[in-house]
Amino acid sequence: MLEEKIQTEEKIKKFHIQKIYTKDISFESPYTPKIFKEKWDPKISCDLNTICDQLEGDLFEVILRVTVKVNIKRKLVFLCEVHQAGIFYIQGIKKKELSHCLNVYCPSILFPYVRENISNLTSKGGFPQLNLEPVNFDLAFNQIKSKKNFKD
Repeated sequence: MLEEKIQTEEKIKKFHIQKIYTKDISFESPYTPKIFKEKWDPKISCDLNTICDQLEGDLFEVILRVTVKVNIKRKLVFLCEVHQAGIFYIQGIKKKELSHCLNVYCPSILFPYVRENISNLTSKGGFPQLNLEPVNFDLAFNQIKSKKNFKD
Protein backbone atom coordinates (compact mmCIF):
# COMPACT_ATOMS: atom_id res chain seq x y z
CA MET A 1 0.00 0.00 0.00
CA LEU A 2 2.80 2.46 0.94
CA GLU A 3 4.75 1.54 -2.20
CA GLU A 4 1.66 2.22 -4.31
CA LYS A 5 1.22 5.65 -2.66
CA ILE A 6 4.89 6.57 -3.34
CA GLN A 7 4.54 5.56 -6.99
CA THR A 8 1.38 7.68 -7.29
CA GLU A 9 3.14 10.71 -5.78
CA GLU A 10 6.10 10.29 -8.14
CA LYS A 11 3.81 10.19 -11.16
CA ILE A 12 2.33 13.62 -10.51
CA LYS A 13 5.67 15.47 -10.47
CA LYS A 14 5.66 17.77 -13.48
CA PHE A 15 7.89 20.52 -14.79
CA HIS A 16 7.11 22.47 -17.95
CA ILE A 17 8.49 25.68 -19.41
CA GLN A 18 5.46 27.81 -20.28
CA LYS A 19 7.25 30.88 -21.62
CA ILE A 20 10.69 32.49 -21.68
CA TYR A 21 10.92 36.24 -22.23
CA THR A 22 13.00 39.34 -21.65
CA LYS A 23 11.36 41.41 -18.93
CA ASP A 24 13.81 44.32 -18.95
CA ILE A 25 16.96 45.14 -20.88
CA SER A 26 19.28 48.12 -20.64
CA PHE A 27 22.59 49.25 -22.12
CA GLU A 28 24.31 52.50 -21.18
CA SER A 29 27.62 53.87 -22.38
CA PRO A 30 27.82 57.47 -21.15
CA TYR A 31 31.36 58.25 -22.37
CA THR A 32 31.06 57.20 -26.00
CA PRO A 33 32.63 58.06 -28.39
CA LYS A 34 35.55 59.37 -26.27
CA ILE A 35 35.87 56.03 -24.45
CA PHE A 36 36.81 54.30 -27.74
CA LYS A 37 40.15 56.16 -27.63
CA GLU A 38 41.08 54.66 -24.26
CA LYS A 39 43.45 51.69 -24.03
CA TRP A 40 41.28 48.57 -23.73
CA ASP A 41 42.18 47.30 -20.27
CA PRO A 42 38.76 46.86 -18.70
CA LYS A 43 37.72 45.89 -15.20
CA ILE A 44 34.57 43.79 -15.46
CA SER A 45 32.14 43.13 -12.63
CA CYS A 46 29.07 40.96 -12.85
CA ASP A 47 26.22 40.76 -10.37
CA LEU A 48 23.36 38.30 -10.63
CA ASN A 49 20.36 37.35 -8.58
CA THR A 50 17.13 35.47 -8.89
CA ILE A 51 13.59 36.55 -8.04
CA CYS A 52 10.86 33.91 -7.75
CA ASP A 53 7.15 34.57 -7.59
CA GLN A 54 4.23 32.18 -7.45
CA LEU A 55 1.74 33.49 -9.99
CA GLU A 56 -1.12 31.13 -9.28
CA GLY A 57 -1.40 27.50 -8.34
CA ASP A 58 1.51 25.64 -9.93
CA LEU A 59 2.70 28.55 -12.10
CA PHE A 60 5.87 30.38 -11.09
CA GLU A 61 7.71 33.32 -12.58
CA VAL A 62 11.48 33.24 -12.19
CA ILE A 63 13.54 36.30 -13.12
CA LEU A 64 17.30 36.09 -13.53
CA ARG A 65 18.73 39.60 -13.16
CA VAL A 66 22.26 40.13 -14.43
CA THR A 67 24.13 43.43 -14.28
CA VAL A 68 27.52 43.83 -15.94
CA LYS A 69 29.68 46.91 -15.39
CA VAL A 70 32.84 47.55 -17.36
CA ASN A 71 35.23 50.29 -16.26
CA ILE A 72 38.51 51.69 -17.50
CA LYS A 73 40.38 53.86 -14.99
CA ARG A 74 37.28 54.60 -12.91
CA LYS A 75 35.31 55.59 -16.02
CA LEU A 76 32.23 53.60 -16.82
CA VAL A 77 32.68 52.07 -20.25
CA PHE A 78 29.26 50.49 -20.22
CA LEU A 79 26.55 49.16 -17.96
CA CYS A 80 24.44 46.31 -19.24
CA GLU A 81 21.45 44.93 -17.37
CA VAL A 82 19.20 42.07 -18.42
CA HIS A 83 16.16 40.69 -16.58
CA GLN A 84 15.45 37.37 -18.26
CA ALA A 85 12.25 35.72 -17.10
CA GLY A 86 10.39 32.50 -17.47
CA ILE A 87 7.06 31.09 -16.46
CA PHE A 88 7.32 27.52 -15.22
CA TYR A 89 4.63 24.98 -14.41
CA ILE A 90 5.84 22.96 -11.43
CA GLN A 91 3.59 20.37 -9.83
CA GLY A 92 4.02 17.72 -7.16
CA ILE A 93 7.40 18.86 -5.87
CA LYS A 94 7.99 19.09 -2.12
CA LYS A 95 8.80 22.51 -0.63
CA LYS A 96 12.53 21.82 -0.25
CA GLU A 97 12.80 20.51 -3.80
CA LEU A 98 10.71 23.44 -5.09
CA SER A 99 13.11 25.97 -3.59
CA HIS A 100 16.01 24.22 -5.29
CA CYS A 101 14.10 24.02 -8.56
CA LEU A 102 13.20 27.72 -8.55
CA ASN A 103 16.65 28.95 -7.47
CA VAL A 104 18.89 26.52 -9.36
CA TYR A 105 17.18 24.66 -12.17
CA CYS A 106 15.10 27.54 -13.57
CA PRO A 107 17.95 30.11 -13.56
CA SER A 108 20.15 27.52 -15.30
CA ILE A 109 17.56 27.39 -18.08
CA LEU A 110 17.40 31.21 -18.30
CA PHE A 111 21.16 31.87 -18.19
CA PRO A 112 21.95 31.09 -21.87
CA TYR A 113 19.36 33.69 -22.90
CA VAL A 114 20.94 36.30 -20.62
CA ARG A 115 24.37 35.43 -21.93
CA GLU A 116 23.25 35.88 -25.53
CA ASN A 117 21.51 39.20 -24.79
CA ILE A 118 24.58 40.63 -23.05
CA SER A 119 26.88 39.46 -25.82
CA ASN A 120 24.64 41.08 -28.46
CA LEU A 121 24.21 44.32 -26.53
CA THR A 122 27.94 44.84 -25.99
CA SER A 123 28.86 44.17 -29.60
CA LYS A 124 26.03 46.42 -30.87
CA GLY A 125 27.31 49.10 -28.49
CA GLY A 126 30.62 49.06 -30.39
CA PHE A 127 32.60 47.08 -27.85
CA PRO A 128 34.23 43.64 -27.99
CA GLN A 129 31.74 40.84 -27.53
CA LEU A 130 31.38 39.90 -23.87
CA ASN A 131 30.73 36.24 -23.15
CA LEU A 132 29.79 35.52 -19.56
CA GLU A 133 31.41 32.56 -17.87
CA PRO A 134 29.16 29.63 -16.95
CA VAL A 135 27.52 29.87 -13.53
CA ASN A 136 27.13 27.01 -11.07
CA PHE A 137 23.74 27.96 -9.64
CA ASP A 138 23.71 24.90 -7.39
CA LEU A 139 26.93 25.98 -5.66
CA ALA A 140 25.74 29.59 -5.39
CA PHE A 141 22.41 28.52 -3.91
CA ASN A 142 24.10 26.29 -1.32
CA GLN A 143 26.49 29.10 -0.34
CA ILE A 144 23.61 31.53 0.14
CA LYS A 145 21.68 28.95 2.17
CA SER A 146 24.63 28.36 4.49
CA LYS A 147 25.38 32.09 4.94
CA LYS A 148 21.83 33.19 5.66
CA ASN A 149 20.57 30.10 7.47
CA PHE A 150 18.13 29.86 4.58
CA LYS A 151 14.99 27.92 5.41
CA ASP A 152 13.02 26.11 2.71
